[in-house]
Amino acid sequence: MAQPGQQPVYYRAFQFLVEIDGVSNARFQEVGGLDATIDTVEYREGGDILGTRKFPGQTKHSNLSLKRGYTDDTQLYKWFEDVMTGRTEKIRRNISVIQIDMAGQEVLRWNLFQAFPVKYTAPGFNAKGNDLSIETLEVAYERIEKA
Repeated sequence: MAQPGQQPVYYRAFQFLVEIDGVSNARFQEVGGLDATIDTVEYREGGDILGTRKFPGQTKHSNLSLKRGYTDDTQLYKWFEDVMTGRTEKIRRNISVIQIDMAGQEVLRWNLFQAFPVKYTAPGFNAKGNDLSIETLEVAYERIEKA
């Protein structure tokens, strides 16, 4: 953390790691959806003619989007398939997205709790290009914590 008067350290978006409970090959090209939004609850008291009061309400999260080059590793699809077919053993897992510095050392992490896959997108195909095949897994989670 930068001290007063010192220039803050900026980290590069391409330097990150992902850890998923029970998945040994959690390497991704892109990660998105690390956010939290707090709803506002409005309340008007009986004699207050100036307007409503606002209070923090329920916290909501977007789905985490994990994109990676398509490989023969089936761990992520198997996790999605377990949810899709109702096999409920260990479908909820914890995920960590870790920011690393230029030396590969952990700087900070976002821990996501009680996550499970909600959408799988297979790679698109195009005979005219030479792009890498990309698969996407969207994961719902209940809580996020920055550590």
